[in-house]
Amino acid sequence: MGLNLNDKKAVVAEVSAKVATAQTIVVAEYRGIQVGHLTQLRAKARTQGVYLRVLKNTLARKSVEGTQFANLADSMVGPLIYSISDDAVAAAKVIADFAKTNDKLVITAGNYAGKQLDKAAVVALASIPSREVLIAQVLGLMLTPVSAFARGLAALAAKKGEGAAPAAEETAAVEEAPAAA
Repeated sequence: MGLNLNDKKAVVAEVSAKVATAQTIVVAEYRGIQVGHLTQLRAKARTQGVYLRVLKNTLARKSVEGTQFANLADSMVGPLIYSISDDAVAAAKVIADFAKTNDKLVITAGNYAGKQLDKAAVVALASIPSREVLIAQVLGLMLTPVSAFARGLAALAAKKGEGAAPAAEETAAVEEAPAAA
């Protein structure tokens, strides 16, 4: 049973709201994938904060109409699953990772910040580390000179401490010697 006009308007409104805040949309053909595998894909998408939905292409075209993703409408042909995310790489990463383990999911197109992407570009986008990993890498690079300086100071203090220990022993030996005499 198909959707009535009000249901279609509700779907378009829901998807349009997601598209309005999205940075990336990835479109993949899902023909022949078992329901259990699609359920796993949806669960992974949910944990990554990715909106994943099977839509009628006409409704998807209406949802992206007038947005930066409008040029994606030409690629909306066949049974497609739409992956939409606010994170620049999350949608591509979820679809590309799943496509590695399931050859029936075929990436057809994508769009990042208004730029049309082909399959190779979507896979390349998916290989970029997530925002959190990039921030951690930058912080690690920023902390490297500071931690190296701290290790240098600690080594210098340890070296001076080693030199001070024999001097303290000599002082104690000198003090004991006159007392013994």
